[in-house]
Amino acid sequence: MEPRTLRVLEFEKICRILADHAQTDMGRTLALELLPSSDEEEVRSWCRETDEAQAWDRLAGGVSLQGATDVTEWVRRAARGGVLSSEQLYATAELMRVGRRVQRSLEQVQSKARTPQLQALASGIPELPELEKVIRDSVGEDGSILDGASSELAALRRRKRTLADRIRGVLDELIRNPNTQKYLQEPLVTVRDGRYCVPVRVEFKNSFRGIVHDQSASGQTWFIEPAAIVPLGNELRGLEAQEEREIERILVRLSALVGQEEAGLSKAVECLGRLDFALAKSRLAQQMDAVSPRFVGGGKLRLRRCRHPLIPKERVVPVDVLIGDEYHALIITGPNTGGKTVVLKTAGLLTCMAQAGLFIPAAEGSELSVFERIFADIGDEQSIEQSLSTFSGHMKHIIEILDQVNERSLVLLDEIGAGTDPAEGAALAEAILQFLVDRGIRTIATTHYGDLKAFAYTTPGVMNASVEFDPETLRPTYRLLIGVPGRSNALAVAARLGLGQEILDRARHRLGADDVRVEDMIRQLETARNQAREEADRARLDREEASRLRQQWESEVRRWEAEADQRTAQAEERARRIVLQAEREVKEVLEELRRLSREDRSSLKEHQFTELRQRLDRVKPAFRYGRRVPSSTGEDFGTPGPGDAVEVVSFGQKGTVLEIQGKEALVQIGALKTRVPVAALRKQKAPTPVAPVSVAVRRGADGVGMELDLRGKTVEEAIPEIDQYLDRAVLAGLATVHLIHGKGTGALRSGVQTYLRSHPHVRSFRNGGPGEGGLGVTVVELK
Repeated sequence: MEPRTLRVLEFEKICRILADHAQTDMGRTLALELLPSSDEEEVRSWCRETDEAQAWDRLAGGVSLQGATDVTEWVRRAARGGVLSSEQLYATAELMRVGRRVQRSLEQVQSKARTPQLQALASGIPELPELEKVIRDSVGEDGSILDGASSELAALRRRKRTLADRIRGVLDELIRNPNTQKYLQEPLVTVRDGRYCVPVRVEFKNSFRGIVHDQSASGQTWFIEPAAIVPLGNELRGLEAQEEREIERILVRLSALVGQEEAGLSKAVECLGRLDFALAKSRLAQQMDAVSPRFVGGGKLRLRRCRHPLIPKERVVPVDVLIGDEYHALIITGPNTGGKTVVLKTAGLLTCMAQAGLFIPAAEGSELSVFERIFADIGDEQSIEQSLSTFSGHMKHIIEILDQVNERSLVLLDEIGAGTDPAEGAALAEAILQFLVDRGIRTIATTHYGDLKAFAYTTPGVMNASVEFDPETLRPTYRLLIGVPGRSNALAVAARLGLGQEILDRARHRLGADDVRVEDMIRQLETARNQAREEADRARLDREEASRLRQQWESEVRRWEAEADQRTAQAEERARRIVLQAEREVKEVLEELRRLSREDRSSLKEHQFTELRQRLDRVKPAFRYGRRVPSSTGEDFGTPGPGDAVEVVSFGQKGTVLEIQGKEALVQIGALKTRVPVAALRKQKAPTPVAPVSVAVRRGADGVGMELDLRGKTVEEAIPEIDQYLDRAVLAGLATVHLIHGKGTGALRSGVQTYLRSHPHVRSFRNGGPGEGGLGVTVVELK
């Protein structure tokens, strides 16, 4: 990347902001040295690293690398035999602690987010628990050497403390002695040059035996070590010297251990620096409300609602910069201070940031290409030292650009051709742009020249754009309008400021006809664009309102469905309880019938049958799960009378009316006779006469056959007949019956036996044996 381009785009300011987010010196160094890459795979890897760091920092609730210090130079010195200070040793132990904590933090978020690149970095941090423990057992947080560093050091310090206590005991007796107190300025003990002293008044300095070590600033007090403790003081100094030698020996030993791990510790510094740098990138993205760029090929640049990162968010106006699809050169026109240069710098700076692995302040879906080189000619290039004018400075740099560009370059030109005669400058600018367009080089240029507006209209691959200006307020809106060339607005501004009408008319008269037509055309385009934008805003508001109403409707539907499900579940539970109760009652009735039948069939009276039937009527539910059981036919064939076929709606069974007495009818249902309300009957269509079917029935008690022939029927047709037949057989007291279904394909036999498995009257069933019909008959044993 061109250093001059990075300078004019102010990329180093981004790096300084990035460095402020780093927590370690290593991370800050990497941030300040950051440069964009032209290797697409490397750029993608850098952006994935930023994305992983953002997920890590968010899921971990903030990651701290405080305490990680660059110990590379110290470790290198230790490896060469140098001795590290206690503070440097403690910093080395802290580095190892931070590395261990970072590894654990990444492991904890692995189940929620994939961070393979950061994991690879963390895995490069060696774990050195033995070395860390040795240092921490020897060095305190304040850099002091602990007693546990060696047994010799601990012994020396115990002796020192004992000797110091003896000295203080002698001095305490001395300063409390009335004969001595008269010599003292005040009764206290102080230390001078590591020796214990007492403050002696100057007039008694010759009367007090001892060694003078210091005197006060006023000269009125002398600090004298009493002669009685001089031997003890000398012994104490000797112990202190031994202690210092032992500490030096400990530092040498610990430094040698650190030096042995030079490679691992240097790797830890590198990996922690890279991790800190990645976290700094994620926090910069959060500060700028930035998004991860999408990289596409073909030199495309689609920056949607992008913002210049160095302009405060509350002041910057987002713009769309699109290039590389239908056109690969964008010419931006408009008034001074309208924001043309800001657009140019925004596009260039965001491209550099993306190619450096940084997220960009733009809307989701923004896309960029990775350019091999980015060239920018922005700002005043006048050089007094080189005796170059503004125009010459620009042209010198543009010539250098034209010599180096290729199809993978992005070129940014500010006020191209400015600083010389307008006609020649416009012609030169047009020729330069044509050169770039012919070679397919992505170019964004700003200009004041009206001729370049026509050039953009007539040249394939070139698009006009402008920065919007409000002539009513005389202020730029800083919006970028792609497809619309800018107006100079000079006459409008002059009129607004109060320039005389005569002068304005003369100026308009001097404008060429073509200039007037172009200005009128631009004005019409701007009007149409403003109308389209208003329509788009209204449509957006309508979409948002429709979306809100849809969400509200969907929420109401979900709530209604949940309530309906709850009500249905409650109703089904109530129905289930009713059915279970009814089944228990029916079972009791059938048991009673069987008992009576077994006891004495001759004693079973009609009134007993009637009472049991009425009991069945009472427990048979007329509704199932909140819905009335429908009739087999929806037709109404009139009021039933004696002899009519009817359906008893409350039972869901068919029968024949025997007689009607008032509002009640006596109905024959199979072998049962029961009285039911006439209102509970639905008259059925008279059955169509059919040819009689020969059915072989072995008669049992009460005319109920011991066999039921089902041959020729489907499973659906056979089931109701089986159900009624088994009811009659149970009431008749039969113990075993035969269901004749034939062999055939076996489908009817399978369906019948499946039904029998759950029938309440069936104790067991089997296939027929020899002489019973074999597989064509199912023998049923009733309860």
